[in-house]
Amino acid sequence: MPTAPQNTDELYQALQENDRLPYGRTRTVTAEELVDAAEQFADPVPLIDALLELQEAYTYGSEPRKSPVVFARLLTLFDERPEVFDERLRHTLFWRFKWVANALRSLPEIPLASLRQWLTEMRDRYEKAGVGLQPYYGQAYQLAAHVGEDTALAYELWAGRARTRLSDCEACETCERALYHLAAGDDERALRAWEPVLAGKESCQEEPARSVSYALLPLLRTGRADQARELHLAGYRGCRRNPSMSGEVGRHLEFCALTGNEARGLELLAENRSLFDEVDSPLDLLSFLTGVEVLLQRVEFVGHGELPAAGYAGRSWTVAELRAELGARADHLAARFDARNGTTAHTDRRGARLERAPLLDGLELTLRTRDLDEVAPAAPAARVGTPAARTAAALPDSLPELIIRARELDEQGHPDARACWARLRTLTAARDYTHPEDPAVGPLVRLRADLLADEADRAGEREDFAASAALREEAAGLYEEAGAVGDAALAHACALLAAAEVPAQGAEDEAEATAAALTAAHASMVRLHEETPGLAPYQEARLLRLRVTALALRLQSSGSEEHIAPVLAELDLLDAFATRHGIAGQISGARLMRASTYALSGDLPRAVSEIDASLDWSRAHGPAWHLPRVLGLRGRLRLGLQDARAAHADLTEGLRLAADWPADVVDTSRLHGDLAEACMHLGRPEEALRHLTRSAELDLRRDRRTDAFCTYSNAAQLSLDLGRVEDCIALLDSLLAEPDAAAGELDDRLLAQLCLTRARALHAGDDLKAATAEFVALAAESAGWDDDPGSHAMIAAETAVLLGESGEFERAREVADQALAAHAKAPRYEQLSNCLRELARLQAQRQGAEGLADARAFLADAGRIADAARADAYQARGRSLDTALAYEHGRVNAYAGEYEDAVAALEKALALLGEPGPEQERAAEWAECTRLAGAVEGIYLERPAPALTRLDAAVSRLTALGHTEEAEPLTALAARLREQE
Repeated sequence: MPTAPQNTDELYQALQENDRLPYGRTRTVTAEELVDAAEQFADPVPLIDALLELQEAYTYGSEPRKSPVVFARLLTLFDERPEVFDERLRHTLFWRFKWVANALRSLPEIPLASLRQWLTEMRDRYEKAGVGLQPYYGQAYQLAAHVGEDTALAYELWAGRARTRLSDCEACETCERALYHLAAGDDERALRAWEPVLAGKESCQEEPARSVSYALLPLLRTGRADQARELHLAGYRGCRRNPSMSGEVGRHLEFCALTGNEARGLELLAENRSLFDEVDSPLDLLSFLTGVEVLLQRVEFVGHGELPAAGYAGRSWTVAELRAELGARADHLAARFDARNGTTAHTDRRGARLERAPLLDGLELTLRTRDLDEVAPAAPAARVGTPAARTAAALPDSLPELIIRARELDEQGHPDARACWARLRTLTAARDYTHPEDPAVGPLVRLRADLLADEADRAGEREDFAASAALREEAAGLYEEAGAVGDAALAHACALLAAAEVPAQGAEDEAEATAAALTAAHASMVRLHEETPGLAPYQEARLLRLRVTALALRLQSSGSEEHIAPVLAELDLLDAFATRHGIAGQISGARLMRASTYALSGDLPRAVSEIDASLDWSRAHGPAWHLPRVLGLRGRLRLGLQDARAAHADLTEGLRLAADWPADVVDTSRLHGDLAEACMHLGRPEEALRHLTRSAELDLRRDRRTDAFCTYSNAAQLSLDLGRVEDCIALLDSLLAEPDAAAGELDDRLLAQLCLTRARALHAGDDLKAATAEFVALAAESAGWDDDPGSHAMIAAETAVLLGESGEFERAREVADQALAAHAKAPRYEQLSNCLRELARLQAQRQGAEGLADARAFLADAGRIADAARADAYQARGRSLDTALAYEHGRVNAYAGEYEDAVAALEKALALLGEPGPEQERAAEWAECTRLAGAVEGIYLERPAPALTRLDAAVSRLTALGHTEEAEPLTALAARLREQE
């Protein structure tokens, strides 16, 4: 708190601002400071309000030891000055007796006798105050359940009584009743009791998140897995990183462990790592630690105890280490509660949770489905869709045989060469490595060159072309030292190509600079080819392939027609040479590139003809690992020809064949991405969503992170478009928790796009507070985008509307002004007009006549935007800006009670619209405008006759045009007006 409040007005303003903060240390410290500030005032009421705020901060900040101390001060003030406690303060005071009971119950150091004594105090106070005792019996039942006593009588004494004003809310009591049935082993009865809460009909600050966490396992046990999945996504979001709901977080982790989602469980544990240190309630901590242990125990059981796990701060943990540590702590906590209570209830309940077997082998919880192998810190699995051990099992045991085998596979371009090189890299790095003295193997320097060449390939795949070029040149030097002239020439040629692909720094025309670099690289390759004697056929074919690649990349960069013929000429040379020497891989590659070249030139029919021939040849002659690539290109070409069904068939077959090979060799990621596009064309968005997420995850595993995040961004937007709001939010939460995203190392615009989609999803999910906070942060960030004011205008406009929905019209006005300023630099006519009209509507609707002036100011701004759009010949994609503005003037004036002005504005809107025609959208807009004019005129201005004339004529016109659905609201309004006559 910058400065202490100097008067009660400042104090209450500070209390209000603090109340907007999330529960946690910042809010609690400020509340403590406000209590100190309140003590300076003579009036005790501000101090009471400050103490109430502080107790709330302690309660929901998981600091139960401090809550009773604050309440004791409040109770003393009540006893000393009962007259200053008005009805509001008195009700709040008596309500919070329950908070203290809950706090004391969560502290094992508080004797059981003291807990019972507090309940007696509560009963005496309630009786003296003349309020019902149902809340007291509710606390007595909860104590019995906590201790592990027979709860039947305590439950009946509570549940059989009528509710009072001091009873817990309906949602909380519903949860307690359901938990009673759950403890008795009756899942179905518990779920029936929970139904109104789980359906969202009853809620409070902790509900439905609390009920959801308990209901997850009963839902699974009764076969409602889909509902459990949906509730997990929504419920987890309601409790994550919240110290006062750490027990709920623990139950979500347990749910992950028992549904085959251990990898998601570890991800959620990392997100909630702070809870290990922030939870000060021993009872909540016991529940949280037990849920974490269920997860870690499961991860260790399936053989991944060595995985890293997010645990207590100050050191790194493996799953096995953390499980042992927190298991000992949780055992100690359970023993303390049992010692206090004189039962074994907490140890028994904890043991029952730890002994539960998985309820499902696998339940797909999120769009980003991963298993433990995929989150392991080791190198990614070599295969996607086949056992990772396939290649390793085939490696020769003999070192000379392994080296020879690696080179043979490399000559063929066979994917299994990679596993050989990886194994050799490990062997040669060992201190005791001894190179075999075998003429067939050659000297160590040649093997080191081979390994450098393989490393250069990996760098090139990461698009780190500068590193790739340097590694190739280093390899070339070692090959020359080993006397391998042909291999040295290949390494030099690869270095030339990689160097040409390094982005040109400071070039005015980057594409032109790249094309020039590739032209020079090709010329150097040709000279190198001509000047290198004694090349083996496979080496010469590779040099020809590199020459083609340089020219093909030049064509791709420039798009120039004059660059097409040179590519085709070089391809003819490569195809003829490879055919003469029977090099199947190069023949297939040449024909694939020829089809790509025709596609780049815009000759899709010729490209399809070439790819068809290439596919036939590859199926007959191989190599097998080329088939997925050939099918992938044919699928893309068919997409270009608008034949989505044929494209889907090709891409599906390509993906099936790709399962036999490493994902990076056949580019499985791209196959999934292209299949997603085909699915969208075929009207199968759910299938498209699965392919998008798989494509993105494969790119992440290959460290193509920008591509991955872009694809995931598209998947998130698609899931939002499909109405899968919680899936969208869960996906984005997972992505934003990735280390580079969390550290701000991701491209700032891409990160902002992810956050923007999340904010829109939060809004769609009716979490207005969270959505508004997200939008406000985005608006502040985008204000600094001097190179993109249009995006800032759009984000600020959406932010202003959300602030208006929250009733914060002053802040909404400020942000709308920012949007207008950015719009002046990069017009966003429709977005700004929509924003301003909506703000006007919201303010008039919320504030009536009092808000009319400000609402009209918003409409005046919208009018200026419409004028500018008209002058700029801008055509709105939706409604005409002028028509929409006139209609909004009518609606705003109607909300404010200015009915004559409302009718006049609506008449203007109808004139701008003109008579309805066959278009349904225009007819619907005209009908709604007519309906509102009729309602204002007939109901509020009490002129039913002209209103009926207007409505009857409109109904006849709409019916004659076939717009019967649009006419129904007008018919209903006319009937209402006739009834009132």
